[in-house]
Amino acid sequence: MTTMETKNNEQDEQALRRLLEIMADLRAEHGCPWDKEQDHKSLRKYVLEEAYEVVDAINQEDDSLIVEELGDLLLQIVFHAQIAKEEGRFTFADIANGISEKMIRRHPHVFGTEHCDTPSEVMVTWAQVKAKEKAGSQERRMDVPLAFPALYRSEKLQKKAAEVGFDWEQSEAVRQKILEELGEVDEAISEADKVHLKEEMGDLLFAVVNWSRFHHIDAEEALRESNDKFVKRFNLMEDMILAQGKSIEDMTLSEMDLYWEKAKKLLANHC
Repeated sequence: MTTMETKNNEQDEQALRRLLEIMADLRAEHGCPWDKEQDHKSLRKYVLEEAYEVVDAINQEDDSLIVEELGDLLLQIVFHAQIAKEEGRFTFADIANGISEKMIRRHPHVFGTEHCDTPSEVMVTWAQVKAKEKAGSQERRMDVPLAFPALYRSEKLQKKAAEVGFDWEQSEAVRQKILEELGEVDEAISEADKVHLKEEMGDLLFAVVNWSRFHHIDAEEALRESNDKFVKRFNLMEDMILAQGKSIEDMTLSEMDLYWEKAKKLLANHC
């Protein structure tokens, strides 16, 4: 290890120690009233929010924002660790040591004698080691966290089913399933049955995710990008309308559609 690497490691250790001490002070008797009243359940939403904000910062390719959002996410981990430490359940060291041991076990090609030359080989090895770890446990194959975003969870469930061969053989079969589900949605609409319609809409979405997975497309990422594209087009459409002294609220759908098409072309040319 070089002198620079040693210095960086020392700085990392000092920074983490400082953060742990700050959190302990915030939870101490004379600390922050808000921090002191939090528990694992009250902090759940913040873990999700901070994780999404990290992703957003990465998508923006803004290093200073990535640093800030990763700090916010790290704070949540330290927060949970401090609460558990006070209750005598586990500590930050337990968290860090646990993931360290897992990384060593699941990378035998780095810390052991096995060899992996490609990312795909690494994934196979990872899955094999993970399967050995889970052998004999009561965890079921479909035990995928409920807190996952619905599209992401759907894809994870389908991948787990595919691991044992419960999967479509051809893309056309998945496409036909989508058409079948679409027909059932139409039927539910004609019957004016909201409960049935909700169920069939869910089945249709599940089938579309399956088709995306079959073609190696991340459905969650694809929809996120479509959301972003819609926002850009809508904002540009509204800007063009306002620039002409008009109000979007007073326009008809056909009038707005003309500006929408202009916005699409401008953004397409810009790209």
